[in-house]
Amino acid sequence: MMKYSTDVAAAEALNESYQKLRAEIGKVIIGQEETVRLLLTAIFCQGHCLLVGVPGLAKTLLIQTISDALDLSFNRIQFTPDLMPSDILGAETLDNERNFRFIKGPVFANIILADEINRTPPKTQSALLEAMQEYSVTVAGQKHSLSRPFFVLATQNPIEQEGTYPLPEAQLDRFMFMIYLDYPSYADELGIVKATTSDKKPVVNQVISAQEIQEFQQLVRRVPVTDNVIEYAVKLVHRTRPQGEMAAPEAKSYLEWGAGPRASQALILAAKCNALLNGKYSPDIEDVKAVALPILRHRMVRNFKAEAEGITVEHLVQKMV
Repeated sequence: MMKYSTDVAAAEALNESYQKLRAEIGKVIIGQEETVRLLLTAIFCQGHCLLVGVPGLAKTLLIQTISDALDLSFNRIQFTPDLMPSDILGAETLDNERNFRFIKGPVFANIILADEINRTPPKTQSALLEAMQEYSVTVAGQKHSLSRPFFVLATQNPIEQEGTYPLPEAQLDRFMFMIYLDYPSYADELGIVKATTSDKKPVVNQVISAQEIQEFQQLVRRVPVTDNVIEYAVKLVHRTRPQGEMAAPEAKSYLEWGAGPRASQALILAAKCNALLNGKYSPDIEDVKAVALPILRHRMVRNFKAEAEGITVEHLVQKMV
């Protein structure tokens, strides 16, 4: 049942809730405004996020703080080389009456923090594939539905490659955004040090309920989009495919593979949400451009020439946009 009488009222409520969330998260996380915006955009679009950054940039703290501000269940899974799929999904065990009973794993929560997801082998990484796409898990031939809303927010360390396993392309494609966290500015780091070296602990209040999040997710899908914006998003994705008819010169020269149809879908959904968060009721091409980089960067594979010449994916996306 809809809580708001009209979509305009719902859009205003979304914007108000977004500002409250930013304020609550800002009690703990200093700076990183763009990262927070993208994470919240993914949540309102029913998407998953992969955060990449060096140690000490508060990736884990950021996700925990967001979960504190949302009235949702939260589980953290620390990915290690010896982690098994059953440690994530759960397993069937014999009870006292010798009947099989399914014991749910930590994936049965609204928000899953997959900490250092690239530290576990592909067999265990792939345990999340069905959960991320179909919102269910299958164990011993039985399908078990996950509670909604459901988000996987994963972290990854980009510099320490020893003992890590690259994520398969199929799993990378299921992440709506790949977000790179950079070092804080001098002013932000001053604030971080002052806040974290005192005995004061900020209290993060819950702002949005599970039902409200689901209503906002439905609202985002109802936002109207003009044909020229959809055509721009789809054309942009086609420009990343080096073998395609619409391939950009940069794609032909520097890319092995381009983005798939999930990228087109993500561009439109994220553009809709970006428009709502900026007080607009329909997205334009600028909204697509605003979300293009975190959507495309992990869906494009550079060739040897690009690596040899030091051409980054970020540079290629900027050229194509």
